[in-house]
Amino acid sequence: MPFTPDSPPWIMGILNITPDSFSDGGTFLDPHRAVEHALAMEAAGADIIDVGGESTRPGADRVPEHQQLQRVLPVIRALRERLRPGTGISIDTTLAGVAEQACLAGATMVNDISAGEDDPGILRLAAERKVPIVLMHKQGMPADMQDQPGYANVVAEIKDYLLERAEMALRSGIHTDRIILDPGIGFGKTLQHNLQLMANLETFVNLGYPILLGASRKASLAQICDEADRKELVGATCATTALGVLAGVRLFRVHDVKENRQAAAVAWAIKKSI
Repeated sequence: MPFTPDSPPWIMGILNITPDSFSDGGTFLDPHRAVEHALAMEAAGADIIDVGGESTRPGADRVPEHQQLQRVLPVIRALRERLRPGTGISIDTTLAGVAEQACLAGATMVNDISAGEDDPGILRLAAERKVPIVLMHKQGMPADMQDQPGYANVVAEIKDYLLERAEMALRSGIHTDRIILDPGIGFGKTLQHNLQLMANLETFVNLGYPILLGASRKASLAQICDEADRKELVGATCATTALGVLAGVRLFRVHDVKENRQAAAVAWAIKKSI
C-alpha cells in the first residue's frame, strides 16, 4: 500500500452484499443497487470499496463459499469496469477460495477478520497474488464473540496477537508493505475494551504496519450515544475517524464516506500543522 508519512489517510467504503449485516443488511443484495452505491461512495471520496458476502455482526451465522461467491462476484466484476483505475476493491472474507475468485474478478485487496486463522490458505493466496491483506483481531467467532469477552490486558494482548499474525504473514511470503493490521473494534470486546483500544491507537500505529480502524456505527458508539438507530451514528463515527487520524491510523472502514472523508481531511490538516 502506498502509505508514507506524508500521504493522507484512506477511506474504505463498506459494501455489504448480505441480508443480515447489523446496519445495512438486505439493502444492497441487488447487484445493480450495490454497484450504484459503490459508485456513489467513490464519488464521495472512497479510496477503496470493501465488498463482503458474509455478515460478521455479533450472532451471525457462517456463509458457505459458494454463496459468498454468488453474492460478491457479479458486483466485483461490474465495479472493476466502472470504478476509476485508482479506486481499489477489497474482498471481505476469511476464505481463500472466495479471495482467489474475487481477485480474479478484479479485487485488489483482501480483508480477513480472522487474520488467516480460519483458512491459512488465504495468506498464501495474498502472497501469490501480491495483494495487500488486512489482518484483524477478534475473540471468538461472530456467533458467540460477545458472550462475556475477557482480557487480562486488552491492549497488550491484541498488540501481541497482531504482531504474531503479521509474522505469520511474512513467513507465508507476503511483503511487509502489504500487511495492514486492525485491532478489531467490537469483535469480542466490551464497551470498556473498545474505549481502551481507541485511547491507545498509537500503540498499534507504533508496531510499524499501517493500521485500519473499523468503528463505523458500532454498538459501542450506539451505547455511548444512547442511540438505537445505527444510521444516526454518523457524528459518533466521525469522532473516531478524527481521533484515529491524529493517532496515525492510515485507513478507515466506514459506511458514511463523505462525512468521514471530511473528518479525516480536517484532522489530517491539523496533524500536518503541528
